[in-house]
Amino acid sequence: MEDVYSERFDRALSFAHQLHRRQTRKTSGVPYVAHLLSVCALVIEDGGSEDEAIAALLHDSLEDQSRNYEGGEAKMAADIEAMFGPEVIALVLGLTERPAPEEAGISDKRERWRAHKRGYFRQIGAAGASVRRISCADSLHNVRTLLKDYRTMGEKIWTRFQTRNGGDQVWAYRSAGEAFVAARTGPMADDLLRAVADLERMISKTPTAS
Repeated sequence: MEDVYSERFDRALSFAHQLHRRQTRKTSGVPYVAHLLSVCALVIEDGGSEDEAIAALLHDSLEDQSRNYEGGEAKMAADIEAMFGPEVIALVLGLTERPAPEEAGISDKRERWRAHKRGYFRQIGAAGASVRRISCADSLHNVRTLLKDYRTMGEKIWTRFQTRNGGDQVWAYRSAGEAFVAARTGPMADDLLRAVADLERMISKTPTAS
């Protein structure tokens, strides 16, 4: 029987774990690799290619781990391209959040964060369908994790986030979901909006919600 995926995928699993092995999720403390595997699974189940599955495993590599990588972001990007090919590094670069130009002129931390997110939405909107598929899977798993962790932590969960405000997270993920739906990303976009609605309802039932 022919292999479904090549040994590149095996190397990507190992490399992703190597990069993120000391990282945990900011809310639950679960090993970060769980998120990478979950996003990858969503991409595969949505019909993603091997390149997309590999990029899903590495989608946070440059953003989260390049500062700890010998040679920095440029060397990590070069190594990813050498190991997994030009399509994979193009996807990873397309998924990496960058500062938006308008951020520099905003003093308010919350508004600066929103400007950063709007910049990322524009970046994803201008990218191809493969980048949108992986980004949508990333957002969907993040919201599902928020739902699970909110049940345990309640409102204190938001202290783990930059703006410390649950409404900001709802706004960001709803904005992303609406953009994915408009770009005809597929069923995951609808799943994302349903998950965001569930999160908003959960927050609204908490008396101390801000």
